Amino acid sequence: MFKFKFQFLVLILTIIVPTALSKFEAIEPLLKRLDSKKVPPSVQEAAAKGVLKRLIPTHLSSFEFNIVSKDACGGVSCFLINNHNKSGKYGPEIIIRGTTAVEIASGLHWYLKYWCGAHVSWDKTGGIQTTSIPKPGSLPLLKDEVLIKRPVPWNYYQNVVTSSYSYVWWDWERWEKEVDWMALQGVNLPLAFTGQEAIWQKVFKDFNISSEDLNNFFGGPAFLAWARMGNLHGWGGPLSQNWLDQQLVLQKQIISRMLELGMTPVLPSFAGNVPAALAIIFPKAKITRLGDCDTFNENTPPTNDTTYISTLGAAVYKAMSKGDSNAVWLMQGWLFYSDSSFWKPPQMKALLHSVPFGKMIVLDLFADVKPIWKTSFQFYGTPYIWCMLHNFGGNIEMYGVLDAISSGPVDARVSANSTMVGVGMCMEGIEHNPVVYELMPEMAFRDDKVQVLEWLKSYSRRRYGKADHQVEAAWEILYHTIYNCTDGIADHNHDYIVVFPDWDPTTNFKSGIPDHQKKIEFLPPGSRRYLFQETPSEMPKVHLWYSPDDVIKALQLFLAGGKNFAGSLTYRYDLVDLTRQVLSKLANQVYINAVTSFQKKDIDALRSHSNNLLQLIKDIDVLLASDDNLLVGTWLESAKKLAVTASEIKQYEWNARTQVTMWYDTNGTTQSKLHDYANKFWSGIVENYYLPRAATYFSHLSESLKQNKKFNLVEWRKQWISHSNKWQEGNELYPVKAKGDALAISQALYEKYFAN
Repeated sequence: MFKFKFQFLVLILTIIVPTALSKFEAIEPLLKRLDSKKVPPSVQEAAAKGVLKRLIPTHLSSFEFNIVSKDACGGVSCFLINNHNKSGKYGPEIIIRGTTAVEIASGLHWYLKYWCGAHVSWDKTGGIQTTSIPKPGSLPLLKDEVLIKRPVPWNYYQNVVTSSYSYVWWDWERWEKEVDWMALQGVNLPLAFTGQEAIWQKVFKDFNISSEDLNNFFGGPAFLAWARMGNLHGWGGPLSQNWLDQQLVLQKQIISRMLELGMTPVLPSFAGNVPAALAIIFPKAKITRLGDCDTFNENTPPTNDTTYISTLGAAVYKAMSKGDSNAVWLMQGWLFYSDSSFWKPPQMKALLHSVPFGKMIVLDLFADVKPIWKTSFQFYGTPYIWCMLHNFGGNIEMYGVLDAISSGPVDARVSANSTMVGVGMCMEGIEHNPVVYELMPEMAFRDDKVQVLEWLKSYSRRRYGKADHQVEAAWEILYHTIYNCTDGIADHNHDYIVVFPDWDPTTNFKSGIPDHQKKIEFLPPGSRRYLFQETPSEMPKVHLWYSPDDVIKALQLFLAGGKNFAGSLTYRYDLVDLTRQVLSKLANQVYINAVTSFQKKDIDALRSHSNNLLQLIKDIDVLLASDDNLLVGTWLESAKKLAVTASEIKQYEWNARTQVTMWYDTNGTTQSKLHDYANKFWSGIVENYYLPRAATYFSHLSESLKQNKKFNLVEWRKQWISHSNKWQEGNELYPVKAKGDALAISQALYEKYFAN
C-alpha cells in the first residue's frame, strides 16, 4: 500500500450515505479544484502543438488545436474532431478541440488511428507507423463532427516500481517521448516519482542527519523503488550528489511538461521511512522497525483490531493533511489482493473509512485479473480506479487478457452503486506487448465494450501500415491463445531459460503417471494450467495457459506475410517476439526431458536433451540480436551515459547488471530469493548469463551419473553464484545495434524446430 499526494487537490464535501451518491459526487469539488489550477489555454495549446511537431513534423500546419470548456462536452472532459474551414490551400485541414491538451493529443491520436491508419507505440516495441498518413493537403475529411467523452474522469499511469524497472536510466530526451506517449494515450493522472531523494536529503539534513547516514539510507539508482518503500537501505548505493542534482532537474522538467499538457501529476508523500540515525539523534522519538516500512504493503498489521487499523489510517491522513490541507491519499490497493486472508470486510472498512470520503482514492491494482471492486461493495463507498497490472519485473513475455480489458472497465462503471472514477495502467515494467497498451488506454474513452476481434483487424492494419490476411489470421489465433489468459494466475515469466530451477532432481518421484503421458497437458478453461509433469515443490512451475501448437501455427502465418512488410520495424519486433515466445516454451519441455533423463539415469538421453536446450538458448540469443530493442547493451549503455565520474560509471553499470539478475540476499552457497525476478530476454544476457548457468548445471548432472554420485547442488550453486557475481562486476561491452535479418533468422528457426 503506497501513499501519494496529488498536486493542487482540495475537497469540501460531507458524505453521509456514500452508496447513495451520484457517480462522481464524492470527487466533484476535487475535479473543480483541479480544473481551476490548470495552466492557461494558450500554454496547453502550445504544448499540444509540441506533441504534434515531435510526432509528425511534416503536418504541423495541417491541424488547429483549441482548448474548450467542459460545457462544450456536456460538463465532462472530451475531445471534438472536425474538418477545418480553411481559406487557403496550405492552411489547417482538421481542427481538434479538447478540454485540456491531453484531450487534444488524444483526439489527434484518435484521428490518426481511425482516419489515417497510423500507429503509435514505444520505440522499444517498434515505434510509430506513420507511412499511411496522407501528405499535407490530402488528409481524410470527416462526414460529421466527432465527439468523444471520457466516461470517467481519470486515466492513471505507472506503478511505484516502474521507476526502477523501466525509467531508471532515462534522460530528458527519453522522458519527453514518454510524456508525449502519455498525452496521446489520454493519460491525465501520471505518477511523478523522479528526484524525490534530493528533497529527502534537504529534509533529513535539517534534522542533523549526515551525508554518511544518508549513504546508508538511500538505495542505489536501480533499487530506489524499494529503498523508498523501506524494503532495503543502502543497497547499490551510495547516491552521489551528481545523481541527486541531476534527477531533481529532470523531475522539474517532467512535472513542468505534465502541467503544460493539463495533466495532474501524482507526487510522493512521506511514507514514514526514516534513517536509523534519527533514533540516535532523537532518542525519545517513537520509531518502530518494521519488515516493510510502507504501512501495510505485503506486511500484515500486528493486529486485526479494527480500531487500531482505523486509528492508524486516520493518523496517516492527518500527517498528510498537515503538510497539505488539500492532500488526497491515492492508495495502491495491492494489499487487498496479496493479503486477502487478513483484509476481510471489517478490516477493509476500518481502513477505507478512516479517511474522510473523497480524501482517499484506491487503485484497484489487479482488476484485470482479480477485481476487488466486485467483492468489496465498490470499496465500501470509496472512489476507486479500475487498473490493469499485467506485468511483473519488466519481464518480456507475450501475455494479456484482452477480453477483460475490453469489458472489465465498462462492467465496473455501469454496475450498481459504482464508485469507479477512472481507469489505469499499473504495470511494473513497460515496453512490451504493444497490443495491450493500445487497447487499455482506449478504455478511458470507450462508453461501450470493444469487439476485440474486429478491433484487432484494424490494429494489425494500423501497426504494420497495410492489411495482410495471413497476419490477420495469426492475430486471431493470438487473441484466442496468448492474449486470452483466463486462469486467474498472475503472469510472472518463469520460463526455465530465464528462471533456471534451483533444485536437486535426484529423487525420482512416483506420480502414478506413465512416462509417455508426462508431457504438456491443458486443463479446462478457468483452471490453473502448468506443465503437467509432477515436480518437487522446489522446482518452479511454468505458467502455460494456451496450446503451443496453436501459437506455432500463428508464427507460421506471421512468417508467411513477412514479404509484405520489408523494412517495417513494428513487424520486425512482433515477429522476433513471437518467435522467441514459441522457442522459450519449447525450451521448457526440453528442460523437463533432460531432467527426466537424469532421473532415469540415462546419460545419453541427458546429454542429447541438455545439448538441445543449450543450442536453443544460443539460437534465441541470435534471434534477439536481430532487433535493436532486445539488446542488453542498450540497458547498460544508458546507465553509463548518466554517469559523470569513473566511479559512477562502475557503480551504475553494476546496478544495471545486478537488478536484472540476482541481488540483495545472496551468499556463497544460496541464491537470492530475488534472483531472476526482473529477468530479461535480451541478447547478450541470454548467451553470457543464462547459457553458462544452464551449461554448468547440466555438466554437474552428467558428472553425477558418470561418477554414480549424488548430484552436488551446493557445489553447483557455488560455481554459479561466483559466475553471477563476476558478470555483475564486469564491464565487457555488448552491442547496441541489431545484427542479422530478423525475418530470415525467424524463418530458419521455424524450419529447424517446427517444420517437420
